[in-house]
Amino acid sequence: MMSALTMLKRRGRTVLGALAAMLLLAVPALAMRVSPMVLEMESRGSAAVARIEVQNINAGTLAFQTRVYRMNYEANGKITETPADEDFLIFPPQGVLPASGRQVIRLQWVGDPDIATSQAYYVAVEQLPVALDPTTEEGVGAKLQVLYHMRALVVVAPPGAQPNVTATEAHQVNYQLPPAPGSTEKGPMQDGVAVTLTNSGRRHAMMSELTWQIEGTDREGQYLRVDLSPEELSRVVGSGYTPALGQRTFNLPVPGFGPGPIKVLFKK
Repeated sequence: MMSALTMLKRRGRTVLGALAAMLLLAVPALAMRVSPMVLEMESRGSAAVARIEVQNINAGTLAFQTRVYRMNYEANGKITETPADEDFLIFPPQGVLPASGRQVIRLQWVGDPDIATSQAYYVAVEQLPVALDPTTEEGVGAKLQVLYHMRALVVVAPPGAQPNVTATEAHQVNYQLPPAPGSTEKGPMQDGVAVTLTNSGRRHAMMSELTWQIEGTDREGQYLRVDLSPEELSRVVGSGYTPALGQRTFNLPVPGFGPGPIKVLFKK
């Protein structure tokens, strides 16, 4: 006879298998690569300096410029962006790369060294249009250039500050999946779990670095537990950035839970 633990593990694998299938999305080829996509800095000391590498993976020349935007998360989940180039010294702020060329961009925090809580920014690397040579194959008949913009999440924290994140709300939810890459059409409705995280600490948290243990009951009232690994979470919630002294709600495409209470725990 199959043990209850074996049955539970099989049910968890079935749910996670369905989750993985839903997350396999086609990603279009890009003209450039930016790495890393997430940077954590501090407002003082050696950690107040960081680096981003831009790589041209296009066959032609890549011209780019950088811009900085301060991010604020509102209670309803909306993100507002404010230009904030003055908070960083960036070198070089723009450049031109040949095919397969690379450029390291140096970021230095020049904002308030005594910030009270973490502050989040997007550093945008924006491709600029370049004149095409009509004598080359690239320029023959070319009248349209597709320009790519890529963004790195940069978070600056006060030295010594720590996060303190708890799941203050979790429930079954039916929500609409976002459009697939390259599409403007909304995705289908999804059975999942909405989890609200509250951070009472002065430092932000990257919650996809942890394993999330989700426990509750299914629609028949039977015990159901699903563990989401950091790899699975990063595909769903990205970095899982949760602001200092703030909240974020994440919709997870984990089907099968009923209307009863759901508990979420975090494990390293």
